[in-house]
Amino acid sequence: MKVLIAGAKGMLAKAFKKMSPQDWDVLAVDKDVLDITDKVSVQKITESFRPKLIINCAAFTQVDDCEAEKAQAFLVNGTGPGNLADAARQVGAFLIHFSTDYVFDGSSNTPYREDDPIQPINVYGASKWEGESQVRNRLDDHLIIRTQWLYGDGGKHFVGTVLHLAKNNPTLKMVQDQVGSPTWTEDLCQATLALYNQGAVGTFHLSNQGHCSWYAFALKIIGEAGLSAKIVPCSSAEFPRAARRPAYSVLSTEKAKQQFNISLPSWEAGLKQFISSSQEC
Repeated sequence: MKVLIAGAKGMLAKAFKKMSPQDWDVLAVDKDVLDITDKVSVQKITESFRPKLIINCAAFTQVDDCEAEKAQAFLVNGTGPGNLADAARQVGAFLIHFSTDYVFDGSSNTPYREDDPIQPINVYGASKWEGESQVRNRLDDHLIIRTQWLYGDGGKHFVGTVLHLAKNNPTLKMVQDQVGSPTWTEDLCQATLALYNQGAVGTFHLSNQGHCSWYAFALKIIGEAGLSAKIVPCSSAEFPRAARRPAYSVLSTEKAKQQFNISLPSWEAGLKQFISSSQEC
């Protein structure tokens, strides 16, 4: 089966390339070859390759930069997925598109379900919601996967940052008033493929099970890596950022579990396996 992966240099695309089935003929391209914001380029590549599946891992994910570059954020995260949806429809392909917990405002105290009200509080979340809407409005044959707090080989992420800082600093301050579910790209990739293989269509939440604060996440990272740095809790107010972050953005993954018996391992298990297997650690 021919599979086109956009955003090839990102850590999620690298997980898909690593875990792709043997019968996949994969064309993984980054923006230097496939700029998803260029509708003509997208159509040319899809018409030439004629994939049966398109996986969109391309996104503008620098949350704070999105605040200053709003037009670019909406172009990449909003218009781009729409272009892929149009191209998929023209060649008869299925589209898997990834979105984020940041489409929610974080005011809940229970995990967000797929049909809960959308209320992004930053440009990144708003632009990703626009991308979801573009895909839904243009293509029936799609999967939209909302996920959160990603880490994995081949990308910049919280686990790598904590490990680097802990090796060079005796004490680290970490935010304890933001809560989510750390998610390993390889666990996410495996669950996404399972959904696709079972014929799932529509919007699903996928993340590793359980939740924690960035502070608790950092403590676990240090422990798994056998480092001795001290982690000190602090508030978000002590680290002002350009973009507001949801205080609580845990995603309910019950829909995938109930409809397809698919769930990811605990976030602790995912982290343990990542650190033990990753060359980056």
